Amino acid sequence: MCELLGMNANVPTDICFSFSGLIRRGGLTGPHRDGWGIAFYEGRGYRAFHDPDAGAESQIARLVASYPIKSTNVICHIRKANRGRICLENTHPFARELWGETWSCAHNGQLKAIKKWPLNYYRPVGTTDSEYAFCWLLDQVRKRFPQRPARHLELWRFLEEQIRKLAHLGVCNLLLSDARCLYAFCSTHLSVLTRAAPFGQATLIDADVTVNFSEHTGADDVVTVVATKPLTDNENWTALKKHEFRVFRGGKSIAYAGQNS
Repeated sequence: MCELLGMNANVPTDICFSFSGLIRRGGLTGPHRDGWGIAFYEGRGYRAFHDPDAGAESQIARLVASYPIKSTNVICHIRKANRGRICLENTHPFARELWGETWSCAHNGQLKAIKKWPLNYYRPVGTTDSEYAFCWLLDQVRKRFPQRPARHLELWRFLEEQIRKLAHLGVCNLLLSDARCLYAFCSTHLSVLTRAAPFGQATLIDADVTVNFSEHTGADDVVTVVATKPLTDNENWTALKKHEFRVFRGGKSIAYAGQNS
Protein backbone atom coordinates (compact mmCIF):
# COMPACT_ATOMS: atom_id res chain seq x y z
CA MET A 1 0.00 0.00 0.00
CA CYS A 2 1.04 3.60 -0.56
CA GLU A 3 1.25 6.41 1.98
CA LEU A 4 -0.35 9.85 1.86
CA LEU A 5 0.54 13.22 3.33
CA GLY A 6 -1.53 16.37 3.22
CA MET A 7 -1.34 19.81 4.78
CA ASN A 8 -3.86 22.62 5.16
CA ALA A 9 -2.96 25.92 6.83
CA ASN A 10 -4.43 29.36 7.41
CA VAL A 11 -1.19 31.04 6.28
CA PRO A 12 1.38 29.92 3.68
CA THR A 13 3.50 27.29 5.40
CA ASP A 14 6.29 24.97 4.29
CA ILE A 15 6.05 21.20 4.69
CA CYS A 16 9.79 20.46 4.75
CA PHE A 17 9.71 18.85 8.20
CA SER A 18 6.86 16.40 7.53
CA PHE A 19 8.04 15.67 4.00
CA SER A 20 11.54 14.84 5.26
CA GLY A 21 10.04 12.14 7.45
CA LEU A 22 7.65 10.72 4.88
CA ILE A 23 10.12 10.53 2.01
CA ARG A 24 12.45 8.28 4.05
CA ARG A 25 9.67 5.70 3.98
CA GLY A 26 10.16 5.63 0.22
CA GLY A 27 12.80 2.91 0.25
CA LEU A 28 14.70 3.53 3.50
CA THR A 29 12.47 3.12 6.57
CA GLY A 30 9.56 1.82 4.49
CA PRO A 31 8.91 -0.18 1.28
CA HIS A 32 7.24 2.57 -0.77
CA ARG A 33 10.02 2.93 -3.35
CA ASP A 34 7.97 2.92 -6.58
CA GLY A 35 7.81 6.67 -7.09
CA TRP A 36 6.57 9.75 -5.29
CA GLY A 37 4.99 13.12 -5.95
CA ILE A 38 4.01 16.34 -4.19
CA ALA A 39 1.72 19.23 -5.14
CA PHE A 40 1.69 22.75 -3.70
CA TYR A 41 -0.97 25.42 -4.04
CA GLU A 42 0.21 29.02 -3.97
CA GLY A 43 -2.89 31.21 -4.34
CA ARG A 44 -4.39 30.09 -7.65
CA GLY A 45 -1.02 28.76 -8.73
CA TYR A 46 -0.07 25.09 -8.68
CA ARG A 47 3.43 23.63 -8.42
CA ALA A 48 4.16 19.90 -8.54
CA PHE A 49 7.15 17.55 -8.48
CA HIS A 50 7.05 13.87 -9.50
CA ASP A 51 9.69 11.15 -9.70
CA PRO A 52 9.26 7.42 -10.48
CA ASP A 53 12.43 6.65 -8.51
CA ALA A 54 12.51 5.78 -4.80
CA GLY A 55 11.95 8.89 -2.72
CA ALA A 56 14.74 8.10 -0.27
CA GLU A 57 17.20 8.12 -3.18
CA SER A 58 15.71 10.95 -5.23
CA GLN A 59 17.69 14.13 -5.87
CA ILE A 60 14.39 15.92 -6.56
CA ALA A 61 13.08 14.82 -3.16
CA ARG A 62 16.19 16.22 -1.50
CA LEU A 63 15.54 19.54 -3.23
CA VAL A 64 11.91 19.64 -2.04
CA ALA A 65 12.91 18.67 1.52
CA SER A 66 15.37 21.55 1.72
CA TYR A 67 13.44 24.19 -0.24
CA PRO A 68 10.78 25.90 1.96
CA ILE A 69 7.91 26.32 -0.51
CA LYS A 70 5.12 28.20 1.27
CA SER A 71 1.64 26.83 0.64
CA THR A 72 -1.79 26.64 2.24
CA ASN A 73 -2.61 23.26 0.70
CA VAL A 74 -0.22 20.39 -0.02
CA ILE A 75 -0.78 16.80 -1.17
CA CYS A 76 2.01 14.21 -1.21
CA HIS A 77 2.15 10.51 -2.09
CA ILE A 78 4.79 7.77 -1.90
CA ARG A 79 3.98 4.71 -3.98
CA LYS A 80 4.14 0.95 -3.47
CA ALA A 81 2.88 -0.19 -6.87
CA ASN A 82 0.08 -2.73 -7.11
CA ARG A 83 -1.78 -1.54 -10.22
CA GLY A 84 0.03 0.03 -13.18
CA ARG A 85 3.74 -0.10 -13.97
CA ILE A 86 6.36 2.05 -12.30
CA CYS A 87 6.64 5.15 -14.50
CA LEU A 88 6.25 8.92 -14.31
CA GLU A 89 2.66 9.01 -15.60
CA ASN A 90 1.56 6.67 -12.81
CA THR A 91 2.93 8.78 -9.95
CA HIS A 92 0.47 10.67 -7.77
CA PRO A 93 -0.85 13.27 -7.15
CA PHE A 94 -2.80 13.64 -10.37
CA ALA A 95 -4.13 17.01 -11.52
CA ARG A 96 -6.96 18.25 -13.76
CA GLU A 97 -8.63 21.60 -14.48
CA LEU A 98 -12.21 22.28 -13.38
CA TRP A 99 -13.92 25.73 -13.41
CA GLY A 100 -10.57 27.34 -14.25
CA GLU A 101 -9.00 25.85 -11.13
CA THR A 102 -6.47 23.05 -10.65
CA TRP A 103 -7.75 20.04 -8.73
CA SER A 104 -5.32 17.41 -7.46
CA CYS A 105 -5.76 13.98 -5.94
CA ALA A 106 -3.72 11.19 -4.36
CA HIS A 107 -5.13 7.79 -3.49
CA ASN A 108 -4.08 4.77 -1.46
CA GLY A 109 -5.80 1.44 -2.08
CA GLN A 110 -7.34 -0.65 -4.82
CA LEU A 111 -10.68 0.00 -6.51
CA LYS A 112 -11.88 -3.16 -8.21
CA ALA A 113 -13.68 -2.78 -11.55
CA ILE A 114 -13.46 1.03 -11.51
CA LYS A 115 -12.42 0.98 -15.17
CA LYS A 116 -15.84 -0.41 -16.08
CA TRP A 117 -17.38 2.90 -14.99
CA PRO A 118 -17.82 5.21 -18.00
CA LEU A 119 -15.88 8.45 -18.39
CA ASN A 120 -17.20 11.49 -20.23
CA TYR A 121 -14.88 14.49 -20.17
CA TYR A 122 -11.72 13.48 -18.30
CA ARG A 123 -9.32 10.75 -19.38
CA PRO A 124 -6.41 9.13 -17.52
CA VAL A 125 -2.87 9.52 -18.86
CA GLY A 126 -1.49 6.53 -16.96
CA THR A 127 -2.88 3.11 -16.15
CA THR A 128 -3.65 3.25 -12.41
CA ASP A 129 -7.11 2.70 -10.97
CA SER A 130 -6.40 5.77 -8.82
CA GLU A 131 -6.14 8.20 -11.74
CA TYR A 132 -9.16 6.61 -13.40
CA ALA A 133 -11.19 7.12 -10.19
CA PHE A 134 -10.08 10.76 -10.02
CA CYS A 135 -11.22 11.33 -13.61
CA TRP A 136 -14.56 9.69 -12.81
CA LEU A 137 -15.00 11.84 -9.70
CA LEU A 138 -14.35 15.11 -11.54
CA ASP A 139 -16.70 13.95 -14.33
CA GLN A 140 -19.48 13.66 -11.76
CA VAL A 141 -18.71 17.07 -10.25
CA ARG A 142 -18.57 18.74 -13.67
CA LYS A 143 -21.88 17.14 -14.69
CA ARG A 144 -23.64 18.14 -11.46
CA PHE A 145 -22.12 21.63 -11.30
CA PRO A 146 -21.21 23.13 -14.72
CA GLN A 147 -20.12 26.18 -12.72
CA ARG A 148 -18.74 26.27 -9.19
CA PRO A 149 -21.76 26.32 -6.85
CA ALA A 150 -22.32 29.49 -4.87
CA ARG A 151 -22.95 27.45 -1.73
CA HIS A 152 -19.85 25.48 -0.84
CA LEU A 153 -21.90 23.10 1.33
CA GLU A 154 -23.51 21.71 -1.82
CA LEU A 155 -20.12 20.87 -3.25
CA TRP A 156 -18.83 19.31 -0.04
CA ARG A 157 -21.86 17.07 0.34
CA PHE A 158 -21.71 16.00 -3.29
CA LEU A 159 -17.99 15.17 -3.06
CA GLU A 160 -18.64 13.07 0.01
CA GLU A 161 -21.46 11.17 -1.73
CA GLN A 162 -19.36 10.38 -4.79
CA ILE A 163 -16.26 9.36 -2.84
CA ARG A 164 -18.39 6.97 -0.79
CA LYS A 165 -19.46 5.36 -4.06
CA LEU A 166 -15.80 4.80 -4.92
CA ALA A 167 -15.21 3.32 -1.47
CA HIS A 168 -17.73 0.57 -2.24
CA LEU A 169 -15.20 -0.78 -4.76
CA GLY A 170 -12.42 -1.34 -2.26
CA VAL A 171 -9.90 0.65 -0.23
CA CYS A 172 -10.21 4.39 -0.80
CA ASN A 173 -7.90 6.42 1.39
CA LEU A 174 -7.92 9.69 -0.52
CA LEU A 175 -6.68 13.29 -0.40
CA LEU A 176 -8.20 15.86 -2.75
CA SER A 177 -7.78 19.61 -3.11
CA ASP A 178 -9.18 22.46 -5.20
CA ALA A 179 -6.74 25.04 -3.76
CA ARG A 180 -9.44 26.29 -1.38
CA CYS A 181 -9.82 23.21 0.81
CA LEU A 182 -8.21 19.88 1.54
CA TYR A 183 -10.62 16.94 1.47
CA ALA A 184 -9.77 13.62 3.14
CA PHE A 185 -11.54 10.28 3.11
CA CYS A 186 -10.40 7.33 5.23
CA SER A 187 -11.11 3.71 4.33
CA THR A 188 -8.50 2.10 6.54
CA HIS A 189 -5.70 4.39 7.77
CA LEU A 190 -5.45 8.18 8.01
CA SER A 191 -4.36 10.21 11.02
CA VAL A 192 -4.71 13.94 11.66
CA LEU A 193 -2.71 16.43 13.70
CA THR A 194 -3.45 20.15 14.18
CA ARG A 195 -0.70 22.47 15.35
CA ALA A 196 -1.71 25.77 16.94
CA ALA A 197 -0.47 28.06 19.73
CA PRO A 198 1.16 27.34 22.05
CA PHE A 199 3.54 25.59 19.65
CA GLY A 200 6.11 23.11 20.92
CA GLN A 201 8.73 20.66 19.74
CA ALA A 202 8.12 17.78 17.35
CA THR A 203 10.41 14.84 16.59
CA LEU A 204 10.20 12.71 13.46
CA ILE A 205 9.77 8.95 13.75
CA ASP A 206 11.80 8.20 10.60
CA ALA A 207 14.69 10.62 11.08
CA ASP A 208 16.68 12.07 13.93
CA VAL A 209 15.17 15.53 13.43
CA THR A 210 13.47 17.78 15.98
CA VAL A 211 11.87 21.16 15.31
CA ASN A 212 10.65 23.74 17.79
CA PHE A 213 7.67 25.19 15.95
CA SER A 214 7.43 28.14 18.34
CA GLU A 215 10.53 29.50 16.60
CA HIS A 216 8.98 29.30 13.12
CA THR A 217 5.31 30.21 13.59
CA GLY A 218 3.10 33.14 14.49
CA ALA A 219 0.65 33.22 17.37
CA ASP A 220 -2.35 32.94 15.02
CA ASP A 221 -0.98 30.19 12.77
CA VAL A 222 -3.01 26.99 12.46
CA VAL A 223 -1.70 24.01 10.50
CA THR A 224 -3.31 20.60 10.05
CA VAL A 225 -1.33 17.61 8.78
CA VAL A 226 -2.98 14.43 7.49
CA ALA A 227 -0.90 11.27 7.03
CA THR A 228 -1.43 7.57 6.51
CA LYS A 229 0.59 6.94 9.66
CA PRO A 230 1.81 9.47 12.28
CA LEU A 231 5.09 11.12 11.36
CA THR A 232 6.13 12.25 14.84
CA ASP A 233 6.35 10.37 18.13
CA ASN A 234 5.70 13.18 20.62
CA GLU A 235 2.49 14.76 19.30
CA ASN A 236 -1.17 13.79 19.67
CA TRP A 237 -2.29 12.34 16.35
CA THR A 238 -5.94 11.35 15.94
CA ALA A 239 -6.83 8.34 13.80
CA LEU A 240 -9.80 8.94 11.51
CA LYS A 241 -12.64 6.46 11.69
CA LYS A 242 -13.39 4.02 8.89
CA HIS A 243 -15.26 5.82 6.09
CA GLU A 244 -14.80 9.22 7.74
CA PHE A 245 -14.84 12.25 5.44
CA ARG A 246 -13.24 15.55 6.46
CA VAL A 247 -13.03 19.03 4.96
CA PHE A 248 -10.11 21.21 6.05
CA ARG A 249 -10.03 24.94 5.49
CA GLY A 250 -7.92 27.61 7.16
CA GLY A 251 -5.98 24.90 8.99
CA LYS A 252 -9.07 23.51 10.71
CA SER A 253 -11.52 20.67 10.21
CA ILE A 254 -14.85 22.13 9.10
CA ALA A 255 -18.00 20.41 10.34
CA TYR A 256 -21.14 20.92 8.30
CA ALA A 257 -24.79 19.89 8.41
CA GLY A 258 -25.39 16.54 6.81
CA GLN A 259 -21.81 15.38 7.21
CA ASN A 260 -21.63 11.64 7.74
CA SER A 261 -18.59 11.00 9.91
